Order: sequence, then structure tokens, then C-alpha cells
Amino acid sequence: MDDITARLAPLLRRHRVPGAQLAVRWRGRTFTAEAGEESSGAGRPVTGRSAFPLGSLTKPFTATLAMMLVADGDLDLDEPLAAYLPGLRPGAGRATLRQLLSHSAGFPANVEESAAGLTRRRWAETTAGAVHPPGSAFSYSNAGYLLVAHLIEDLTGMSWRAAVESFLLRPLGIEPLFAVGARRAAGGRPAADGHVVRPGGVALPIAEQSVTALEEPVAGLAGSASDLLALAALHLPGHEGPGLLDPASAAEMRRDQLSGLSAGAFGLADGWGLGWSLYATASGTWFGHDGTGDGAWCHLRVQPETGAAVALTTNGSNGAALWEALVEELRAAGLDVGHYPLGALAGAGTPLSGDAPANTGCAGRYANGSWTCAVEAADGGLYLSVGSGPRWRLRCFEDLRFTTEGSDAGSMPYIGRFLRDPGSGTIELVQITGRLARRHG
Repeated sequence: MDDITARLAPLLRRHRVPGAQLAVRWRGRTFTAEAGEESSGAGRPVTGRSAFPLGSLTKPFTATLAMMLVADGDLDLDEPLAAYLPGLRPGAGRATLRQLLSHSAGFPANVEESAAGLTRRRWAETTAGAVHPPGSAFSYSNAGYLLVAHLIEDLTGMSWRAAVESFLLRPLGIEPLFAVGARRAAGGRPAADGHVVRPGGVALPIAEQSVTALEEPVAGLAGSASDLLALAALHLPGHEGPGLLDPASAAEMRRDQLSGLSAGAFGLADGWGLGWSLYATASGTWFGHDGTGDGAWCHLRVQPETGAAVALTTNGSNGAALWEALVEELRAAGLDVGHYPLGALAGAGTPLSGDAPANTGCAGRYANGSWTCAVEAADGGLYLSVGSGPRWRLRCFEDLRFTTEGSDAGSMPYIGRFLRDPGSGTIELVQITGRLARRHG
């Protein structure tokens, strides 16, 4: 494993990522490595203490905090939210904490930009609402996790930031740092900037993350690869943090919650627990999560049965490619890391040929709250645009799954699928990066 950690610097150069940290626990030992700079050209080398924007890897911290309240008897996973938050809109109040934590509560993918100035309570009581029936399907939801944070705040009487710092971060030995607002105080913890890496390899620093104070519990933490291993230790035999999370609660977080739903976690993972994504391998199931910030990618994978864990933090928009290369090297070294390939479709089957894609009935506009995509039939094929992003040509297969091709070199490709209405047989839904959007024209 020392050979693998020594490969971090060459991987950075190959994938043009300014800086990274790697932490691996394997066969009872922990290996760490750091390489590159916190900010390109600034002369601040990455250290083990450097904090990287964690993006959505904040969500497992929020989920763990909620599960600690469940273990203490303050919350019930299957009680409708209205029992705790009577001020919620009726549709929102029918969902449960279990559904929120497993992205099956039906809430929108994103929080409306217009809500940025609201408190979480005000947002929850005036704006939060479902776009799919609770408990019907998996659809990755930032809004759902914002509601989890509001529930935590209401029950504890503390802000999410104060609660996660007091009850989780400091007991785990994690020095708190948040990506929202000014991060560099004199003598404080060093922070890494995200970077946009241009096609020519020039890395442009992003001084501040765009996540708002409202969405801090969704994507607002900053931390190191070693911090991620500290969270993972709650699930590793012999390393559980005393008094933080009991073994039964930890096991429930790792149990797949999506059985019987009309749509699973396609495009993101092989399953989903309570705050954790699940990845199937020949050696067994791994759990973890990925996080993307502005110009930053972070990854965590854990397999409790073997005591193995891998954490990678990067501060470049090319970080996902570095992670995929690292996974291959770890597997070659004998560590069968759980991974769901980004932009690659396993076992796709027979592709549609000729004009067949344009005649599938998939063209149209689809929406999940403010998250929208357009599918256009043109030149005998189908083309996809997500929001204001680039236009991709779709390579479609007989089972209506698809991959994207032929767009900007710097853009992350998608995999997705179209889903039929079970009654009418018409195409009514599209699922991309785990987000489930319904036809709106």
C-alpha cells in the first residue's frame, strides 16, 4: 500500500489536479499521503491538516447526527414528519425521516435559488414540498437533506453548525471548518481552494464555494481525507466512537432501503442506505459517498467486514478522473474498492440504430422542481441538455438506458434511463445522476 500512496503525486500530474489527500485503512494499518498545493501557484503545500470542500460528503455527517437522535429516542425513523414539525406543508409532512435519509421522500433535487436568504424554518414551512409521492422512488434530493437539518435544529434547539460541531465533529477529533463564508482566519485551519481546470491544463482557483448558508447542512463542510476516515471509524470493528453511534444504528445506516421502489439509485450507486450509498463488488458490499464542490471532488468508501476504508480529497474539477484511476490501482493491489463508474454503462445490451432513437417517444421536457432537462429529437437521434449545460447526443439502448457523447471535453458525461408509466406504457420519467424528473411537455 505504500506503493499506492506514493502514486498520488504522479496521478495529480497526469490528471492535472492541483492538490489531493489520500487516506487508506487496510489490514489493520492506516496509510496517508498528500501532494500538490492548496491553491495553484500560491505556494501553500497540501498537508494532512488541509481542509478541502467536501460538497455532498457533508450529507453523511448530517445523517449520522440524525441517527444519533434516533438512537437516543428523540426521533423515530418511520413517524411522519408532521408529528415533529406541524408547520410543514401537508405534502411534506407525510414523509418520514427514513425516506429523507434514503432519498425516497419525493423532494426536489435542488433548493430553489430564490430561497437562499431564508432561514431553514422559513424555507421548510413555506417552500418545501414533494415532487414525487413519498416512498415511491429514489430521487437524489438536496432539499430532503435540508429538511433533515431543520428537524435536527428544531429538536436540539441548536443551529445545525453548532450541533454537528458539538455532537459529532469534536468528539471524532475533527477540527471544524465550514465552506460557507470566509474560511481562512489567522492561525486557523488551512483550507484548499477548488479549481476549474481548463482543457489546456491551466487551473483557475475558486476562492469561495457557492453553497449558501441555507444549504450548509447539505454541502457546507470542509475537511481532510483523515477526517473522512474518522467518520468511517464509527462503522469499523473495534474503532467505534464511544457514545456516538450504537452498532445497531450504524448497521441500519448501511442497510439498503430501496427494496420495492419503482426506481432505485441508478446512475449513482447499486443501492442506498440511510445517508450512505452502497456499492456491490465480488468481495462484498462497500458503503460510502461522493462529494462535489466548486472545483473539488471527494470520495469515501468503507467495507466494515474487512475493516477497509479509502478516502480521497481533491481540489480540481478533474478529480473524478483521478479517483477512477486510483480505484483501478487499488484493485490491482488487491483492495477491491466499491465504485460506480461515472459516465459508463455496464451491461448496456443492444444499442438502437438508425432513426430508432428519435422514434422512441422520449423527446420532451422533464422537470424535478427547478432541476430540468430537455430531450430533443433531431437528425435521427436524441439530444440531451440538463439545465443550461451543454448539448449531448444520446447513445440509446433497447432497454431505454443511455450514455452521452459528443459534447464539451471538459464536461462530465451522463448515464441515464427513460422510464415508462406502468399504466399507459408511455415515457413519463427520465433518471439522470439519480435525479428522477417527470415529463412536462
